Amino acid sequence: MGIISCNTLFSSSPSLPPLTLPTRTKPSRFSKMLRVRAQFQFMEDHDDLLRRKFMEFPYMSATGRQLMVELMSTMEDRLKSQLLPCSLPPDVRNFKNPNGSAEASLHIRSGQKSSLIDFVIGSWIHCKIPTGVSLNITSIYAYLNSSTKAPNFVVEIVQSSPTSLVLFLDLPHRKDLVLHPDYLKEYYQDTALDSYRQSLLKLPEIKPYVTPSLFVRSALSPTSSMLKIDVEEEEKLEEILSDHVSPAAKEVLGVWLDRCARKEEQEEKRVMGEEEKLELERRDENSRKKSIEEDLDSQFPRMFGEEVSCRVLHAIKEAFGVL
Repeated sequence: MGIISCNTLFSSSPSLPPLTLPTRTKPSRFSKMLRVRAQFQFMEDHDDLLRRKFMEFPYMSATGRQLMVELMSTMEDRLKSQLLPCSLPPDVRNFKNPNGSAEASLHIRSGQKSSLIDFVIGSWIHCKIPTGVSLNITSIYAYLNSSTKAPNFVVEIVQSSPTSLVLFLDLPHRKDLVLHPDYLKEYYQDTALDSYRQSLLKLPEIKPYVTPSLFVRSALSPTSSMLKIDVEEEEKLEEILSDHVSPAAKEVLGVWLDRCARKEEQEEKRVMGEEEKLELERRDENSRKKSIEEDLDSQFPRMFGEEVSCRVLHAIKEAFGVL
């Protein structure tokens, strides 16, 4: 109806001036701002989607998933102003091997230049082994930079059976504990970190775990919880995770956030000589290089193939500062 009315009007009105096409004008500053805002919103939405994918922890039990979500959320909430957004490309944040037998998700956030945080890395890896067993590794690591000598944070759960898992929970030291007994006292004795390990070991289902890696054993602190949990039924494992492992992990993270990652807490302790700072940087770099060589360099190509591994390992090494 509207189109017919317009045609009739112009055909019966010869005295009307001829139509002229509007001239093209340059986009206004306002339209440019709208376009930039729309692009930014799209990137934010896409980043949120990839973060939610990581936070699903799809191959963990309900209790294990809840624990890792709470730990990661607490860390990001407490460190919010100190962290930059995750800048990894989508094919590094979530990836699979060609035949679909292995899948992983990676979430890395670098620290602001003014913060104590170097970067935070969370990941989960699911891999079907030829024997028919599924291996699931879920971890959260937080690394501090050389403006502080305080320990890092690590929690990792390795599971290949619904009734058994291995737990790593620690604040790995960054100074020699024999040469620096004050460091041992400040971060391990005064914080009573060993009490969490001792409490967990009181349960008959939990035993000490000895990793075959000498490097890992040397990198972890004397108060580290390297534990193996074996139970008869899945429900019992869920109970232990909920009632014992989860409270301990949250307490250890709390110690790290309050005593190691808080800028105000570290302000008085940050005065380091140039030589001491360089020594700390060398130690951090060597430790990170070795951890990648010991674990990822050898295992990733076997799980994900050369092409995917090269892409992902390059991003990890870049975050670790060891390219």
